[in-house]
Formats: sequence, C-alpha cells, structure tokens
Amino acid sequence: VQLQASGGGLVQAGDSLRLSCAAPAHAFGSFALGWFRQAPGKEREFVAAISWSGGSTTYGDSVKGRFTISRDKRKNTMYLQMNSLKSEDTAVYYCAAKRVDLSSDYAIGIDFAYDYWGQGTQVTVSS
Repeated sequence: VQLQASGGGLVQAGDSLRLSCAAPAHAFGSFALGWFRQAPGKEREFVAAISWSGGSTTYGDSVKGRFTISRDKRKNTMYLQMNSLKSEDTAVYYCAAKRVDLSSDYAIGIDFAYDYWGQGTQVTVSS
C-alpha cells in the first residue's frame, strides 16, 4: 500500500497548514490511519490518528486543541489541519496506515502498530 503525503512547507509561528495523505482506493476504507512526526535528533512522535470509519480520533498531548485529523472516503485522502503552529512543530510528518478488522473502529496512537508508511513531508515553522 503506497501512501503519498503532501502539503508541508515553511510557515511562520501562528500560521496554519493542512497536510494530506492519499491512499489507494481499494485500501482506504479498511485502514486505520495516523500521523507521526520526527524532528532532527528526536524520536518519532505520535501526532494524531483516526479510525477506519472516521468515528474515532485521538491526538498527541502536544497538538491537542490545535490540530484536527479527518478523512474523506470520496477522495481516499486523510488530512491534518494544523493551526496555531509553533516552532516546536517543525519536523518531518509521516502518514501511516494499518489494515484493521471492521469490527475494530479504533484510532491507534502507537507507531509500531502500523503496517504502511508514507515518504514524509517537511513542515518548518519559523518563530
């Protein structure tokens, strides 16, 4: 399953940015999805996750109230709306997907649970 992340860029503190992650149509409906990020010299950090139906979401503590995850099944795309960006949000952002049983409609915030990863998109926030 190939994931394509996009939407990163250079913004100023306080600005907004929306990341996208496109997935193959045949996989999108049965996958839980998530966003993770990794800053230079730091471990990968959980950002946000959404269940296969979109009915369940969860966020990392550092982004709660500022970031919103969503998914559009018509476009086979997941989004991460990032508002009130801070310099500490600077990182490479990765989208990830995990095939799930449709009886398990959970958002998954653990990186090693995911089966597939996108290539990453750089977000740089200048202060």
